Amino acid sequence: MAKQKLVIVGAGGLARELRWLAADITARGPANAGYEFAGFVISDPAHPGPYDSQDDIRGDMAWLIDNRQQWDCLLIGIGNPVFRLKVAAELEQDLGFGPADWARLIHPEALLDLESCQIGHGVAIFGGTTCTVNLELAPHSLVHYGCTVGHESRLGRGAVVNPGANISGGVVVAEGALVGRGDPEGRRGRARTARDEEALHRCTDRRQRHRDQCEEAAPRRPPHPPG
Repeated sequence: MAKQKLVIVGAGGLARELRWLAADITARGPANAGYEFAGFVISDPAHPGPYDSQDDIRGDMAWLIDNRQQWDCLLIGIGNPVFRLKVAAELEQDLGFGPADWARLIHPEALLDLESCQIGHGVAIFGGTTCTVNLELAPHSLVHYGCTVGHESRLGRGAVVNPGANISGGVVVAEGALVGRGDPEGRRGRARTARDEEALHRCTDRRQRHRDQCEEAAPRRPPHPPG
């Protein structure tokens, strides 16, 4: 079995962590199996982010189409669930990549019952996690290192569980949710979702526009005469 050529969408910190995760899985597995890193792709290679690994960027999303023979599987290396869902929709709905085009990375030191758990495509589970039994991890969800996810829990599509977070049994984490360590909303079974983020941005924009309008409408006081 030949190694699969893996392309990671994104080139920042999480993308580098996923590259390391794939390499560690490969190093611990049988010879001639696992993954071979084939590069990063980002939406605008001409303007990479300040923390992007620029030397390993192969191109934009169109590169995936034009160079299909150079890669076998994909993974989204973006930590913000809003953008994870956006990129997943672009690649699957617009460009037509299906479940078989995505990797599924599970570190060998992650504890979970693979017989009873349902793991979707594009999922990544780092080492040091405990994910017990009867879990459902929807496509493109991600569980960072040092997390626990209890029995019969469900992670929605694109959901991200950040390092050290603990999710008890029977919890439903919404699509596009972000769960952090000690997150009270996450413990109640609902973390901040992509829609929440968008609503928060709209509310913030409205408040700023209101402040700007108030400042423009406020009467200007004449300067004090010199005394």
